[in-house]
Amino acid sequence: MDLNRRHLIGASTAGLAGALAMPVDAARAAPLTSMRGRDATQYGVRPGSSEDQTRALQRAIDDAARAQMPLAFPPGIYRTGLLRLQNGSQLVGVRGATKFIFSGGPSMVLSEGAGSIGLTGITFDGGGIALPTRRGLIHCLGGRDVRILDCEITGSGGSGIWLEQIAGDISGNIFTNIAVTAVVSFDARGLIVSRNTILGTNDNGIEILRTAIGDDGTLVADNRIEDIKAGPGGSGQYGNAINAFRAGNVIVRGNRIRNCDYSAVRGNSASNIQITGNSVSDVREVALYSEFSFEAAVIANNTVDGAAVGVSVCNFNEGGRIAVVQGNIVRNLIPKRPIGTAPDDDAGVGIYVEADTSVTGNVIENAPSYGIVAGWGKYLRDVAISGNVIRKALAGVGVSIVPGAGTALVNNNMISETPLGAVVGLDHARTVTTDLAADGAQRIAQVMVGGNAVRR
Repeated sequence: MDLNRRHLIGASTAGLAGALAMPVDAARAAPLTSMRGRDATQYGVRPGSSEDQTRALQRAIDDAARAQMPLAFPPGIYRTGLLRLQNGSQLVGVRGATKFIFSGGPSMVLSEGAGSIGLTGITFDGGGIALPTRRGLIHCLGGRDVRILDCEITGSGGSGIWLEQIAGDISGNIFTNIAVTAVVSFDARGLIVSRNTILGTNDNGIEILRTAIGDDGTLVADNRIEDIKAGPGGSGQYGNAINAFRAGNVIVRGNRIRNCDYSAVRGNSASNIQITGNSVSDVREVALYSEFSFEAAVIANNTVDGAAVGVSVCNFNEGGRIAVVQGNIVRNLIPKRPIGTAPDDDAGVGIYVEADTSVTGNVIENAPSYGIVAGWGKYLRDVAISGNVIRKALAGVGVSIVPGAGTALVNNNMISETPLGAVVGLDHARTVTTDLAADGAQRIAQVMVGGNAVRR
């Protein structure tokens, strides 16, 4: 066959003209007809019917799964109760036009031990119907290659998606009006949660949890999470955009987070957590948190604009240790934490650390209390604070100097407009020295101060 540029251009033009001439509805349905699969309407499923279609839908799902073929849903509304997915179930709709409306039950979609399942391009509307405790509108227990992509989950009376022992991909979805948490994962086996939009939940945005401390490895990336409430109250269990609990080796990167009652990212007993490249604004407790019994955290290259504390790496008393806090911009901190937290918890602090930690290359501005704090009472060991810029704080760097506190190095920082002092010694929250960076200042054996550029 003689193919030349003119023939190719002609063919492309004709194809484009044909596509433009298609009716709008036909164009929207094109992805359904261009793939090999089953059409749900072949099983008596009727788009737009006012009747509950659970039985017909389930029959279609089962038959398509047995044939290992996708099941396609034309645009329209489908009213349904609980639907069970089988191995290989793949439900495909037209994004924004195929809508399942929940008529009641423990969940709308349930999979138990099913692998290679997929939900794509479907809106799942829970109608605000209350779900049992620890249930999601989409509920998946035990399975590999579970993919929920480009769907919308709205009006869930419980969580949006609940996962246990799942390997798979939850990406490109939109969550709105969720009564509990948008995405909950327990004991993941290799999970990606990415590019989702989460707007308005009552507990948390994303929870990566384990029943016991161990490796998890979930990747939480490039999500947009806004308006997260701490509806049940508490002192930090709720109101977080992203919460990793007991889950090791979790990576949280590139997320845009705004307006949370508590934290943007909260790692609790989560070793080897990486919190990098996130954009955070208007959170009302610690923005980026690594706490309790963890070993190793990297908190780097984030921006925080508005929080009670920008970064906190704490709980050396419970084994929390080893961190790098580097290259963050933290500014416009607020002077108090939410109601429910301990009344003596610090606030208005840029960065707080305790043990075996390097704090380098950060910029902190507008901190009502301290730019950087190292240690709480005797809980301080081997902290290096170098190469940071601190501007407009009550004090630049505060270091615990009580008996039993370990060693801190504070050098080569740029510190300006800190009326209480550039570097001061602390007894818990109380300042107990004059400026240790001033000429002729007293020397504290375990605090090495030098080479700082200070502008009064």
